[in-house]
Amino acid sequence: MSGAARADGPGEPEDSPEADEVAPVPGDPPPAAERVFGDRLPDAVRYAEILAEVAVARGLIGPREVPRLWERHLLNCAVLAEAVPERVSVCDVGSGAGLPGIPLALARPDLEITLLEPLLRRTNFLQEVVELLDLRHVTVLRGRAEEVMGSFKPVHVVTARAVAPLDRLASWGVPLLRPYGEMLAIKGSGAPEELKAARGALGKLGVVETSLLRVGEGVVDPPATIVRVRVGESPGGIRFATKRAKAARLERGRRRRG
Repeated sequence: MSGAARADGPGEPEDSPEADEVAPVPGDPPPAAERVFGDRLPDAVRYAEILAEVAVARGLIGPREVPRLWERHLLNCAVLAEAVPERVSVCDVGSGAGLPGIPLALARPDLEITLLEPLLRRTNFLQEVVELLDLRHVTVLRGRAEEVMGSFKPVHVVTARAVAPLDRLASWGVPLLRPYGEMLAIKGSGAPEELKAARGALGKLGVVETSLLRVGEGVVDPPATIVRVRVGESPGGIRFATKRAKAARLERGRRRRG
């Protein structure tokens, strides 16, 4: 998995000359933000400021995204909370600048969230944000999904936004799920076609149910489209079950030697 390339991602490429421009300050939060974030709204405002200043300066998002941070990014990610069950564990795969993981964490303090990201400068940024906003229910983990398998405790829900095409994304995220868990991927208008094209690959990964959800009615316009995939007893299918078991044995061996 690589968080470096994000199809339909929230920012410009990291080598874009626009990254050197001075970004405007994000506007005031829209009225719906208070309903979504509640008493954590001041932290959401601070996060928006960090994205506009620090994340732009470090090339994590493009300056053109700043004027639409609230509608296209913070709220569009936070409404994912409507689809996540209460008090479950979540892994945000390819978290990048923290989207959707951090808005979800601000909206849902009941969740135990891991932000999984392979690039060091992104994980450094994420750790700074987590500490600054005192998100005690959030952990930052550096690594690729396929690398942490075996040492990573499987979760109830995997989330992702604009990381990769659905079939590839599922090959990274689904094996991190507990049995009967689900992956929730924020997708654009092409979600129905993407889901149709990925059905064969999803079946091989142990996916037993798929659906399209619309969340954020009255909060974001248009509402966000979520692809939901549910797994059965063997997340990732037989191949990943074998790989996961082997990784777990190797991890136990390293612990005994340590």
